[in-house]
Amino acid sequence: MAEINAPLRVKPFCGILFTPDIAVDTVVRRLELALGTTDEESPVFDFQFTRYYEDEMGTGLRKLFVSFQDLILPDELTDLKLHTNVLEADWSVEGRRRVNLDPGYVSNAKLVLASTKDYAHRLYLGKGIYGDVQLRYMHGRFISSDWTYPDYKTDLAIRFFQSLRNRYYIQEKQHG
Repeated sequence: MAEINAPLRVKPFCGILFTPDIAVDTVVRRLELALGTTDEESPVFDFQFTRYYEDEMGTGLRKLFVSFQDLILPDELTDLKLHTNVLEADWSVEGRRRVNLDPGYVSNAKLVLASTKDYAHRLYLGKGIYGDVQLRYMHGRFISSDWTYPDYKTDLAIRFFQSLRNRYYIQEKQHG
Protein backbone atom coordinates (compact mmCIF):
# COMPACT_ATOMS: atom_id res chain seq x y z
CA MET A 1 0.00 0.00 0.00
CA ALA A 2 1.27 3.47 -0.88
CA GLU A 3 2.11 5.82 1.95
CA ILE A 4 -0.12 8.87 2.25
CA ASN A 5 1.81 12.11 2.65
CA ALA A 6 0.66 15.56 3.62
CA PRO A 7 0.55 18.00 0.68
CA LEU A 8 3.10 20.75 0.35
CA ARG A 9 1.91 24.27 0.90
CA VAL A 10 1.37 26.33 -2.26
CA LYS A 11 1.70 29.98 -3.31
CA PRO A 12 -1.68 31.78 -3.51
CA PHE A 13 -2.42 34.48 -6.05
CA CYS A 14 -5.46 36.22 -7.46
CA GLY A 15 -6.30 37.53 -10.92
CA ILE A 16 -8.24 40.79 -10.59
CA LEU A 17 -10.38 41.90 -13.53
CA PHE A 18 -12.00 45.29 -12.90
CA THR A 19 -14.01 48.09 -14.47
CA PRO A 20 -12.52 51.56 -15.01
CA ASP A 21 -14.40 53.03 -12.00
CA ILE A 22 -12.83 50.62 -9.49
CA ALA A 23 -9.80 51.64 -7.42
CA VAL A 24 -7.89 48.38 -7.69
CA ASP A 25 -5.76 49.22 -4.62
CA THR A 26 -8.94 48.94 -2.55
CA VAL A 27 -9.57 45.46 -3.98
CA VAL A 28 -6.01 44.39 -3.16
CA ARG A 29 -6.37 45.67 0.42
CA ARG A 30 -9.58 43.66 0.89
CA LEU A 31 -7.84 40.54 -0.42
CA GLU A 32 -4.98 41.14 2.02
CA LEU A 33 -7.45 40.97 4.91
CA ALA A 34 -8.15 37.34 3.96
CA LEU A 35 -4.77 36.25 2.63
CA GLY A 36 -2.20 38.47 4.30
CA THR A 37 0.37 40.73 2.74
CA THR A 38 0.91 40.75 -1.01
CA ASP A 39 4.47 40.14 -2.14
CA GLU A 40 4.28 40.54 -5.91
CA GLU A 41 2.06 42.39 -8.38
CA SER A 42 2.01 42.28 -12.15
CA PRO A 43 1.61 45.46 -14.14
CA VAL A 44 -2.01 46.39 -14.80
CA PHE A 45 -2.93 45.56 -18.39
CA ASP A 46 -5.86 46.08 -20.73
CA PHE A 47 -8.10 43.02 -20.88
CA GLN A 48 -8.82 42.56 -24.60
CA PHE A 49 -8.73 38.77 -24.88
CA THR A 50 -12.45 38.06 -24.99
CA ARG A 51 -15.75 39.92 -24.97
CA TYR A 52 -17.20 37.37 -22.53
CA TYR A 53 -17.43 39.86 -19.64
CA GLU A 54 -18.64 42.92 -21.59
CA ASP A 55 -22.38 42.28 -21.22
CA GLU A 56 -22.02 42.21 -17.46
CA MET A 57 -19.03 44.48 -16.78
CA GLY A 58 -18.86 46.80 -19.79
CA THR A 59 -15.78 47.78 -21.78
CA GLY A 60 -12.40 49.20 -20.84
CA LEU A 61 -11.67 46.33 -18.47
CA ARG A 62 -8.24 46.08 -16.86
CA LYS A 63 -6.50 43.23 -15.08
CA LEU A 64 -3.58 42.41 -12.86
CA PHE A 65 -2.25 39.47 -10.90
CA VAL A 66 -1.21 39.67 -7.24
CA SER A 67 0.43 37.06 -5.05
CA PHE A 68 0.43 36.68 -1.31
CA GLN A 69 3.37 36.10 1.00
CA ASP A 70 1.91 33.33 3.17
CA LEU A 71 1.75 29.84 1.72
CA ILE A 72 -1.50 27.88 2.04
CA LEU A 73 -2.57 24.26 1.81
CA PRO A 74 -4.05 23.37 -1.60
CA ASP A 75 -7.46 22.53 -0.14
CA GLU A 76 -7.78 26.09 1.21
CA LEU A 77 -8.44 27.20 -2.38
CA THR A 78 -12.08 26.19 -2.01
CA ASP A 79 -12.77 28.58 0.87
CA LEU A 80 -10.71 31.26 -0.81
CA LYS A 81 -12.95 31.11 -3.90
CA LEU A 82 -16.06 31.28 -1.72
CA HIS A 83 -14.62 34.37 -0.03
CA THR A 84 -13.75 36.09 -3.32
CA ASN A 85 -17.31 35.45 -4.53
CA VAL A 86 -18.56 37.43 -1.50
CA LEU A 87 -16.13 40.26 -2.33
CA GLU A 88 -17.34 40.32 -5.94
CA ALA A 89 -20.91 40.70 -4.66
CA ASP A 90 -19.80 43.59 -2.41
CA TRP A 91 -18.66 45.57 -5.47
CA SER A 92 -21.61 44.57 -7.66
CA VAL A 93 -24.19 47.14 -8.71
CA GLU A 94 -27.70 46.00 -9.65
CA GLY A 95 -26.51 42.41 -9.98
CA ARG A 96 -23.63 43.31 -12.29
CA ARG A 97 -20.08 42.66 -11.21
CA ARG A 98 -17.53 45.43 -11.39
CA VAL A 99 -14.76 43.13 -10.12
CA ASN A 100 -14.07 39.52 -11.12
CA LEU A 101 -11.68 37.70 -8.77
CA ASP A 102 -9.94 34.50 -9.83
CA PRO A 103 -7.99 33.00 -6.94
CA GLY A 104 -5.50 30.25 -7.57
CA TYR A 105 -2.15 28.89 -6.57
CA VAL A 106 1.25 28.05 -7.98
CA SER A 107 3.16 24.94 -6.97
CA ASN A 108 6.37 23.48 -8.35
CA ALA A 109 4.36 21.53 -10.93
CA LYS A 110 1.39 23.67 -11.90
CA LEU A 111 -0.85 26.72 -11.71
CA VAL A 112 -4.40 26.00 -10.52
CA LEU A 113 -7.40 28.33 -10.66
CA ALA A 114 -10.61 27.93 -8.70
CA SER A 115 -13.87 27.91 -10.64
CA THR A 116 -17.57 27.55 -9.91
CA LYS A 117 -18.10 25.88 -13.29
CA ASP A 118 -17.53 22.23 -14.12
CA TYR A 119 -15.83 21.23 -17.35
CA ALA A 120 -14.03 18.20 -18.76
CA HIS A 121 -10.59 19.25 -17.47
CA ARG A 122 -11.73 20.42 -14.01
CA LEU A 123 -11.81 18.40 -10.80
CA TYR A 124 -14.37 18.90 -8.07
CA LEU A 125 -12.78 20.23 -4.88
CA GLY A 126 -15.91 20.52 -2.72
CA LYS A 127 -18.44 23.18 -1.71
CA GLY A 128 -19.36 23.83 -5.36
CA ILE A 129 -15.78 24.69 -6.39
CA TYR A 130 -13.64 23.08 -9.09
CA GLY A 131 -9.88 23.13 -9.64
CA ASP A 132 -8.64 24.06 -13.11
CA VAL A 133 -5.00 23.41 -14.07
CA GLN A 134 -4.25 26.33 -16.38
CA LEU A 135 -0.48 25.92 -16.70
CA ARG A 136 1.84 22.97 -16.17
CA TYR A 137 5.53 23.40 -15.31
CA MET A 138 7.62 21.18 -17.56
CA HIS A 139 11.18 21.31 -18.87
CA GLY A 140 11.95 24.53 -17.00
CA ARG A 141 8.94 26.56 -18.10
CA PHE A 142 5.18 26.91 -17.85
CA ILE A 143 3.26 25.15 -20.64
CA SER A 144 -0.30 26.07 -21.58
CA SER A 145 -3.06 23.68 -22.62
CA ASP A 146 -5.88 23.90 -25.15
CA TRP A 147 -8.17 25.26 -22.40
CA THR A 148 -5.73 27.79 -20.93
CA TYR A 149 -7.27 31.27 -20.83
CA PRO A 150 -5.60 33.65 -23.32
CA ASP A 151 -4.51 36.13 -20.63
CA TYR A 152 -2.63 33.30 -18.86
CA LYS A 153 -0.69 32.57 -22.07
CA THR A 154 0.75 36.08 -22.47
CA ASP A 155 4.43 36.83 -21.97
CA LEU A 156 3.46 39.16 -19.09
CA ALA A 157 1.56 36.37 -17.30
CA ILE A 158 4.18 33.70 -17.94
CA ARG A 159 6.94 36.01 -16.61
CA PHE A 160 4.84 36.84 -13.55
CA PHE A 161 4.04 33.22 -12.76
CA GLN A 162 7.63 32.13 -13.38
CA SER A 163 8.76 34.76 -10.87
CA LEU A 164 6.06 33.53 -8.49
CA ARG A 165 7.22 29.95 -8.88
CA ASN A 166 10.82 31.00 -8.17
CA ARG A 167 9.68 32.84 -5.03
CA TYR A 168 7.57 29.85 -4.02
CA TYR A 169 10.48 27.44 -4.50
CA ILE A 170 12.60 29.46 -2.07
CA GLN A 171 9.77 29.77 0.45
CA GLU A 172 8.91 26.09 0.29
CA LYS A 173 12.56 25.11 0.86
CA GLN A 174 12.68 27.37 3.94
CA HIS A 175 9.50 25.80 5.36
CA GLY A 176 10.28 22.23 4.32
